[in-house]
Amino acid sequence: MKNLFTLLLCLCFLTTFAAKPKNQYVKITTSKGEVIIKLYNETPLHRDNFLKLAKEGFFDGTLFHRVIKAFMIQGGDPDSKNAVAGAALGEGGPKYTIPAEFVDSLFHKKGVLAAAREGDNSNPTKASSGSQFYIVQGKVWNDSTLAAVEKNRMKFIIPEWQRQVYKTIGGTPHLDRNYTVFGEVVKGLEMVDNIAAEPTAKGDRPVTDVKMTVTVLKKREAKKLEKELKKGNNK
Repeated sequence: MKNLFTLLLCLCFLTTFAAKPKNQYVKITTSKGEVIIKLYNETPLHRDNFLKLAKEGFFDGTLFHRVIKAFMIQGGDPDSKNAVAGAALGEGGPKYTIPAEFVDSLFHKKGVLAAAREGDNSNPTKASSGSQFYIVQGKVWNDSTLAAVEKNRMKFIIPEWQRQVYKTIGGTPHLDRNYTVFGEVVKGLEMVDNIAAEPTAKGDRPVTDVKMTVTVLKKREAKKLEKELKKGNNK
């Protein structure tokens, strides 16, 4: 009986150890801090593409080349590696796009990761860039400003629960259902504010280059992170 109990205990331990984390995570490291981003399972095409590029080192050494305070910070252009001061950036990327993956429950609150893309005239399907992305800083809204943006820039009414997020955390609601949201910052949101505060020059490029390194969290790191996040949410 004792041996059977020991065997069952070992099996339980092995099952727990082998369990996969619920999500996959990436870390973006810069001179202005670092963030850990959860990639959404609801947008598998964007998730898997971002993981592939990160594992290949595609993003390492690229810049946050377009920064607009109270809006977003954008990066992922391979042409930004070692780009000279004043060079126009934002057109680079792999020779493919990703089909849009719009999910109504995924919206542009502060801290989300979303895919950049070409404009509607040349891109009516709203397909995403193969590599360029942005992280939302946004701003806090109120009922009157949300009503105005609904009337002037949106074709739908923002659900009440999302309105509450925009009125507390903030974000950029006019981008909803137009650009694919595929992740969110779960740790280190200060980095976004720090980069957004950087002085910029022509083309919204920071005067001082902000380079990044993007790594994928290993399974053990992801499980530990999810445990920490769960503990924090239960407080």
